Amino acid sequence: MGRGHRLDGVAVLPQGLEALGCEELVALGAHGVQPLRRAAAFQADMACLYRLHLQSRLPFRLLREMADFPCQGRDDLYDGIRNALNWERWLHPSMSFRVDVTGTAPGLNHSHYSALQVKNALVDLQRERWGERSSIDLDNPDLALHLHLNRGGAVLSLDGSGGSLHRRGYRAAMGTAPLKENLAAGLIQLTGWDGRTPLVDPCCGSGILLIEAVTMALQQAPGLNRTFGLEGWADFEMDLWEREQDRARQRRRSDLDLAPVLGYEKDPHVADQARDNIRAAGLEGLISIHSGSFEQQTLPPGPGLLVCNPPYGQRIGADDDLEQLYRSLGSFLKEQASGWQLWLLSGNPSLTGALRLKASRRIPISNGGIDCRWLNYAIR
Repeated sequence: MGRGHRLDGVAVLPQGLEALGCEELVALGAHGVQPLRRAAAFQADMACLYRLHLQSRLPFRLLREMADFPCQGRDDLYDGIRNALNWERWLHPSMSFRVDVTGTAPGLNHSHYSALQVKNALVDLQRERWGERSSIDLDNPDLALHLHLNRGGAVLSLDGSGGSLHRRGYRAAMGTAPLKENLAAGLIQLTGWDGRTPLVDPCCGSGILLIEAVTMALQQAPGLNRTFGLEGWADFEMDLWEREQDRARQRRRSDLDLAPVLGYEKDPHVADQARDNIRAAGLEGLISIHSGSFEQQTLPPGPGLLVCNPPYGQRIGADDDLEQLYRSLGSFLKEQASGWQLWLLSGNPSLTGALRLKASRRIPISNGGIDCRWLNYAIR
C-alpha cells in the first residue's frame, strides 16, 4: 500500500459520543467521516491511521477494512474468509490470532459460532499450506480480526489496537464502578474545559475524570506508552510509525499554566488509588487529591468547573444513603460554588432531584449499559 493510498476504517465509539467522535477523527486528518450507531466510518492514509491510534481519545477500537464479500450462510463465510487476504503474508502459524464478530447473516445468528467458522477456515488453510496452525489468544493476539455481518454481506477488518483503546495503561487500580477512560474524555470534552479555570471533582473515586481532563488540556497523546496490534501487521511501516510517535510527543504542551485541579475522596484507600493513577499517567504535581468528604473541603477561588460521577444506586450504595449524599452535595454547592458550573453524570433521576438544582443541559450517554444523562447546572 502506498503512503497516499486511502483505506476505509471504522471507529467504535461510546453510545452518545458519536458526533464528538466524528469531530475528533476530522481534527486528526481523517476524510469522509460519517456517523453510525456507536461508531463512525472514515477514510485515512496509513500515517493518519497511525495518528488516530496514538492521539484519539474517544474510540474503543479502530478497525481497518480489508475485504468484503457476499455472505448468505456458513459456507459463504468459510470460502469468503479463505479468499479475503493473502494469508501466507498476514498470518503465519507462528502468530496467534483472535476473531471478534458483530452482526448476523442467514444461519449465522451467534457471534461465537460465526467466529468459530472464521477460525476453522483459517486453520484449515494453514494446515494445508504448512502442516501446522496458529494458536488462539483472546487477550494479546499477534493479529486481531474483526468480522461484521450485515444484509447478506461480510466485512473483514483488522483491529489495530489489539486490546480496547480505552485502556490507557495508567490505571492499575479499578474503583467499584469504573468509568471507562474514553467515556471520561468525551464527558470532559462536552464541558469545554481548557485548563485555564479551576477543575474540581467532589467525589473523585480513582481520579479518571481529572486525569483525562488534564491529559487533554496538555494535549498528551493517550497512546504513546502502549503496544499496538498494528505493529505486527504485514505492511507495518516502522519509519512512518516513529514519525507519528514523534509528532504526538511534540504536541504535548509545556507552556500551559494549568489552573488548580482537585479531587475529593472520602475513602482513604480509593484516594490512594487515585494518587497511584495520577503518578502512572505522568501527572504528579498537576492534580491534588484530598482525602475526606467534600463537606470538609474548601473550593479554590473561582469561578470554575465541577465534574462528578457520583454513585447512582445501580451497582453500589443503597438509595437512602445516596439521597443524603446528593442532598449534601447540593447544599455544599449552594454554599461554596456560586458562579461555578457543575457537570454531573446521572443514572438515576430521582437521586439528582435531591440536589435541588435545575439542569440547563441534559446529554444522553450510555455508561456500561446504564442509560445516563450528563447534566449541566449553572450554580447561582
